[in-house]
Amino acid sequence: MTVDEPGVPERRAASDPGSAPGPSAPADTPAPADNPDTADTADAAETGGAPDTPAGDSRGAPDPATPEPSEPRPTQTSPPPSAGGGGGLGGPFDEGSGPGDPEDEPDPSALRIEELILGSQRQYTPFQAARAAGVSMELASRFWRAMGFADVGQARALTEADVLALRRLSGLVEAGLLSESMAVQVARSTGQTTARLADWQIDSFLMGLTEPPEPGMTRNEVTFPLVQLLLPELEEFLVYVWRRQLAAATGRVVQAQDDEEMVNRRQAIGFADLVGFTRLTRRLEDEELGELVEAFETTSADLVAAHGGRLIKALGDEILYVAEDAGTAAEIGLRLIETMANDETMPELRVGIAFGTMTTRMGDVFGNTVNLASRLTSIAPKDTVLVDGAFRAELTASGAAPESEKESEDLSGYRFALQPLYQRPVRGLGVVEPWLLRRRTQKG
Repeated sequence: MTVDEPGVPERRAASDPGSAPGPSAPADTPAPADNPDTADTADAAETGGAPDTPAGDSRGAPDPATPEPSEPRPTQTSPPPSAGGGGGLGGPFDEGSGPGDPEDEPDPSALRIEELILGSQRQYTPFQAARAAGVSMELASRFWRAMGFADVGQARALTEADVLALRRLSGLVEAGLLSESMAVQVARSTGQTTARLADWQIDSFLMGLTEPPEPGMTRNEVTFPLVQLLLPELEEFLVYVWRRQLAAATGRVVQAQDDEEMVNRRQAIGFADLVGFTRLTRRLEDEELGELVEAFETTSADLVAAHGGRLIKALGDEILYVAEDAGTAAEIGLRLIETMANDETMPELRVGIAFGTMTTRMGDVFGNTVNLASRLTSIAPKDTVLVDGAFRAELTASGAAPESEKESEDLSGYRFALQPLYQRPVRGLGVVEPWLLRRRTQKG
């Protein structure tokens, strides 16, 4: 991305005799003879001022061959730094960028859609945005890198919305509601989550809807009005779901017994893994593989949610879920096996579940209990669920499974059956005794 769009007065300020002294433009990058900026710059040098910029509709799509700014921008009294680095829009604030590539100039139609989505035009360099927000460049850089945006150097790529976001985050820090490190974590977790959501919406949703309905129409001609219609509805729905999830998460924290339980909680953690997925990747076409993974993730997410668990993450051929109690986790694990077994397009599945303490960070879970569940999954036979001793103890204590199959006279009141398997060493965790979990039939 270059410093500015062609025709922006800021670029001409460097050659204006009345401006502050600064480095001259490189000799090996002269302006093209047919570029309207060349004549404008010459006029500016003679008159001692910046050339007039024609006003126009800020939301119109200018001709890409002769792009002009939609409205005049203030002339800078010193030459602006050149843009360089990444190809993202509104990326981290980096003051030490090199010259940009003219080929990186954004497409006018893309700018038009960007302005529609962001609600404002590009007008700030990173330094100007940080100054307008009242924050240091260092803090601004930390926030934007945490949100996952690419470097734009010192191009005018930031909007009023970017300034407001910086101001809000820094305001939370100044008010003492968040520490600086916590504010950066908020930026990072929000950026990572919404980046995946946005990618999915474009890849699986918007791309299909914006197929040109008639020959000769471009995707850009279809995209703008579609985004214009969908944007407010999707925004409202996103806020609604976020509030729902926030209420549920807050409820779980409030119900915790003490502060230690809020961070290191005893829960059931389950992994479900497709068997032979690596072989499938060699046999299936990319599109078929993508459809398989999407079907697996969608089916698993629906089952986990419907039976009271929470899907922590999906990793292609594997999902990770948690449940507050062993009975819920057991039901989810068996339902996953049964559902996938009834789908001829799905490979076999194996599930491992452990119960114990785990640490939560940024929506993910960590700890030995998580590692144990993963190891149990790797040693489970296909279409089976393996659990650890602690999980078995929780299940029997709740009355969902008997203490002993042989010693219990009446097994009809139990939901699950547990069969001990041979003890075996598990890498990194010592010797464990896995238990085979099955659903108890009505006949017992």
